[in-house]
Amino acid sequence: MQNSAEQIRSLVFDALRAALDRPVEFSDDTNITEGLGLDSVAVMDFVMEIEDALDISIPLDRIAEVKTVGDLVAAAQDLKGGR
Repeated sequence: MQNSAEQIRSLVFDALRAALDRPVEFSDDTNITEGLGLDSVAVMDFVMEIEDALDISIPLDRIAEVKTVGDLVAAAQDLKGGR
């Protein structure tokens, strides 16, 4: 099953909300580590949640390239074959 960018974006936003202990507004330009203050463990936890939900595996070298929410959405969509 392919997921649209909007469905993946919604999933990413939900996972980020769960990882944060405060309300935050997100956009595709939101920097995951600097803008949200997540450490590497929190990032890996929510990436694993996204991988499980989408039944994909994002390679570590690809995760290292992800800086923003939009980057993560694009990576997940690529791996789902949605692009």
